[in-house]
Amino acid sequence: MAHHALASQESYNPNHLLDILLGKMQLKNDAALSRLLEVAPPVISKIRHHRLPVGASLLIRMHEVTGMSIRDLRDLMGDRRTKYRLSDAQGRPKPDDRSDKVEASSYARH
Repeated sequence: MAHHALASQESYNPNHLLDILLGKMQLKNDAALSRLLEVAPPVISKIRHHRLPVGASLLIRMHEVTGMSIRDLRDLMGDRRTKYRLSDAQGRPKPDDRSDKVEASSYARH
């Protein structure tokens, strides 16, 4: 059973967030919550069992249906990270893309 990296944080508890949402939206169970959030019921189950993190798109959807801020939603599940880090591979130009940009910028100066 694979656990995601955020689950290693001691304060991380997505169940608290899901339980608060159930109460705030006056829903009876996770199936009703999944319908409200427009996700498949297994998504909520996997989040509850720490097999799937609460992703950005789901946080945005929670924000849309509850009106709560993203920061408040993250606080409710115990996500205390101040920054999200991209992997080293993301955002880097390909080696040959960089040379094209250097050449293009040198032409623009002349």
